[in-house]
Amino acid sequence: QVQLVESGGGLVQAGGSLRLSCVGSEDWFSITTMGWHRQAPGKERELVAVVISGGNTEYADSVKGRFTVSRGDAKNTVFLQMNNLQPEDTAVYYCYGWSSGFGQHWGQGTQVTVST
Repeated sequence: QVQLVESGGGLVQAGGSLRLSCVGSEDWFSITTMGWHRQAPGKERELVAVVISGGNTEYADSVKGRFTVSRGDAKNTVFLQMNNLQPEDTAVYYCYGWSSGFGQHWGQGTQVTVST
């Protein structure tokens, strides 16, 4: 069964940085689209950033200029560099991936907490 595993969440003060990583399982070595969503308490899950086919990226307006999404050399990895974090960025961050062979899958989520 294919899966995605995130790492890199944690607690940081406002203005700080974190880097999230996500890697697909060995049997899912080529993932077409990878990205990140987040869900804050009491809110719906929302898109944060995604790398689509061809390497193009899309970002939520709220994170533009602060977050950078990138793919690794391995075709089953994606990263999210988060700078100048703010308390409103506090959420569980979920990695997702899609390919024609395996469809869409989500990681288990990693908590990001930004204190004032």
